[in-house]
Amino acid sequence: MVVEAEIEKLKKFRDSLRLEDKLIFEDLLNQGKLYASAASSLASPVKEVPLILSILFAHHKKLSELERKLEKPAPAISSAI
Repeated sequence: MVVEAEIEKLKKFRDSLRLEDKLIFEDLLNQGKLYASAASSLASPVKEVPLILSILFAHHKKLSELERKLEKPAPAISSAI
């Protein structure tokens, strides 16, 4: 799979990160894997594009979910004093 091959290429970068950053980077790559099958249908001459698009889509989806949560009205707080 193209995405897996691109992730393999990123090992040197990951290995050079601090531990807390490695965990974040691993999460980033895992997000990219979620949509790898859809992204692999792209006919791109640039092999990195499916992985980048998968990561971008996962982040956009998460951002949209967070925006929806923020747009919900906050529950009224009743003060019983």
